[in-house]
Amino acid sequence: MRKIEELIKADCHNGYVVGREVVGKVKDVVHELWLASSGDNEFRCELLRMFRDLDISKGWVRDALHRSNKALNTWLARCNIDGESRMARNNVVEEIEDLLRERFGWNEIRMCEELWRFVGVDIEAFRKYGVEPCVWLNGLETLNDLKNPYWLGLRVSDLAVRRRSSAIELIISTTNSIDAVFFAKILSMVKTPSIKIEWKAAPGMKHVSKSIGLSFYIALGVNEWPWLIKLNANELKEIIENFGDKELAEFIAGEIDGDGSVWYEGTAYVEISTCKACPKRIIDVLKEVIAERFGIVGTYKTEDVLTFKGKNAVRLLRLITRYIHHPLRRLRAELILALYDGRISPEEFERLYEPTKYKRGKPDIKRNHALEALTRAAPQTHTHED
Repeated sequence: MRKIEELIKADCHNGYVVGREVVGKVKDVVHELWLASSGDNEFRCELLRMFRDLDISKGWVRDALHRSNKALNTWLARCNIDGESRMARNNVVEEIEDLLRERFGWNEIRMCEELWRFVGVDIEAFRKYGVEPCVWLNGLETLNDLKNPYWLGLRVSDLAVRRRSSAIELIISTTNSIDAVFFAKILSMVKTPSIKIEWKAAPGMKHVSKSIGLSFYIALGVNEWPWLIKLNANELKEIIENFGDKELAEFIAGEIDGDGSVWYEGTAYVEISTCKACPKRIIDVLKEVIAERFGIVGTYKTEDVLTFKGKNAVRLLRLITRYIHHPLRRLRAELILALYDGRISPEEFERLYEPTKYKRGKPDIKRNHALEALTRAAPQTHTHED
């Protein structure tokens, strides 16, 4: 076992360092040792604990031992090795990311540009008029802190928070291209998210009966999530009424980034949607607090959707745009403000805005292509498969 430990410490398990042939031989040695220790459960547990302590990925160990996920998980449980231990956190994506950074100069801007190319947006056309399509990346580092009110806003919208026996799980799902890259990126500011891939029904879609859905999730310690788990309108009102103006703007931005919308149709619109499982009173709380604090009045579209139109929408955008990180909503917000500030003409606005629209009744690369978009933008989205 000491020889295996020395090989791993010398990076002989890492294909990027020593090549696949050497890695294969190291795995063969591990497999032979595993077979030779049949019946010696304590030795096998000691071997698994060594891999955990050396930060070896679960996938690498599974391949070396020639075991299925289920069989390996059984051994981890038998040996009292925590499923959330370092061994269970796959580091393959991080290694690929480092490799691409070093050898090919890959960075977040290139990820962003690749995303826009994928959905058919000419980034240089926007830059020509002083509108930066990748500005949504600015300030993402502030989301490292879950105490940022943005996270509470996201919770009131699309982010599910579930209490497990020994953890708090944050989950967010989508089938859309831009959302896939965005959700993976913002969760990665806290912790590398896992991803679950499954077929989803597509009711009401003429050109597709089902699509690939992606669910991103991270597990936190039981005390790491600082906000409400079960939403309550009165408690939420007390929290957001105590926010300063900046904190309230961050909260609203998170709400819009989840399942809100920013668009232009003869005038500017901003829409806030609360989660389907949210108490209905929450939308009333948001309407009241925004009106009282900023004098910006929204109207009800439905019982869980609040719409701001025209001057009210523009005033709201001036307060929150810097905190919006959803790529499409941020791009539209920047474009609308450029129009209202006179920095671009109505004709220029229409030409730039057109490719940001979703096609109605037609196939649209921005819809139902989540996995393809994530693959194109990887590895900067920083996920690992469940």
